[in-house]
Amino acid sequence: MNKFELDELEYQVTGACIEVHQALGPGLLESVYHKCLKWELQIRRIPFLSEHSVKVNYKNNVLDTDLRVDLFIRNTLVVELKSVDSLLPIHDAQVLTYMKLLKAPKGLLINFNSANLVQFGKRSFVNEYYRLIS
Repeated sequence: MNKFELDELEYQVTGACIEVHQALGPGLLESVYHKCLKWELQIRRIPFLSEHSVKVNYKNNVLDTDLRVDLFIRNTLVVELKSVDSLLPIHDAQVLTYMKLLKAPKGLLINFNSANLVQFGKRSFVNEYYRLIS
């Protein structure tokens, strides 16, 4: 996957998030948005893994952990969903850590509990893996 395709994938996933947000509005539990977003991604034929296990390589041992990324899309895009009053630095750190552990070049943090999803409820991240893509 090249940068253009990855950016297009982010655009498509963001569109799916906007569709869910417009239909439901803010104020529901994260699990409701998660379920609806999975449905929306299926309708759009965007392949994804839900509640994907994130393993940790510690001292040359791959450890199965209780870490689960909300959505891992096409093995390149981490999507973490929230429904909180405001996003905190720990939420950013969570996405960045998942990206590092999964070797994913791009990540999205989506807060459905916002008046305007794109303006206030979406953060996009790239890391060193993104820079390696053509």
